[in-house]
Amino acid sequence: MLAGGKAEDPLAKRFAVPAKTLVPYRGRPLVEYTLEPLAQAGLGLIYVGPQVRLSPQPRVFLPDQGGMLENLEAALPEARGEKVLVSTGDMPFLTAPAVQYVLEHAPSAGLVYCAVPKEAIEERFPKMRRTYARLKEGFFTGGNLILLDKALFATALPLAKKAVALRKNPLALAQMIGLGTVVKFILGSLTIGDLEQRVSRILGVPARALIVPYAEVGVDLDKEEDLVWLE
Repeated sequence: MLAGGKAEDPLAKRFAVPAKTLVPYRGRPLVEYTLEPLAQAGLGLIYVGPQVRLSPQPRVFLPDQGGMLENLEAALPEARGEKVLVSTGDMPFLTAPAVQYVLEHAPSAGLVYCAVPKEAIEERFPKMRRTYARLKEGFFTGGNLILLDKALFATALPLAKKAVALRKNPLALAQMIGLGTVVKFILGSLTIGDLEQRVSRILGVPARALIVPYAEVGVDLDKEEDLVWLE
C-alpha cells in the first residue's frame, strides 16, 4: 500500500494529519478502509507511509520515501510472492470481492492496470466526479489497484521514473509515448490494445489492462470536493 503524502496537502492540512490517507472518516483513518478488504482477501500487507497505529496491522511498515515510485521501489523487496498487488490508501468503499475479482481475472503480464468503465461509476456513485479517458471502447477512469510481476517490474522502474519525471513536460512526454498514439487518443480512436502495446514498449515489460466492473476500485479521496461528496 502506497499511503505516503505531505502534511501540506489541503486535505491533510485541514485535519492536521501527516497525509491525506489518514483523514478521519466515520471514526477511522481513511487508509483503514482500504487495508481491511486487502487483509480479508488474504494478502500480506506492506505499508509505506506515515508511521501510525493501524488496524488491521500491516506485516511491514516502511517510511514514506517522498514519491510514489520511490515508495514502490522500497516496498518490492519486502514482498514474499512473485506477484504484488499495489494499492493506494484512499479508497473508502473498497471491498474484498473487488480485490478478489482483480486477483482472479488479471491476465498474465508484467503489469496489469485496472480500469473502471464510466457506466459502473455512474450507476453506483451517480454524483461522484471522476476524470475519464476516452478510448474507442468507451470512457474509463483509472483504477487504484495494479498487479505487478515483482521481478519483471524491477527492471522497468528506471523507465517508469523517467515517464513520471516528464509529466510536466507535455512535449517530451508526447515524444516518449509516441505522437501517433497521442493523436489517436485526441481523436478517440485509441484502443485498449493500442495502449497495452505502447505501455509495454515504454516500460519494456508486457502490460495489460483489466476492465473491472467494481466502481469502488476507481473511487478515491483525492481532493477537497471528494471529501464534500463523501460527507
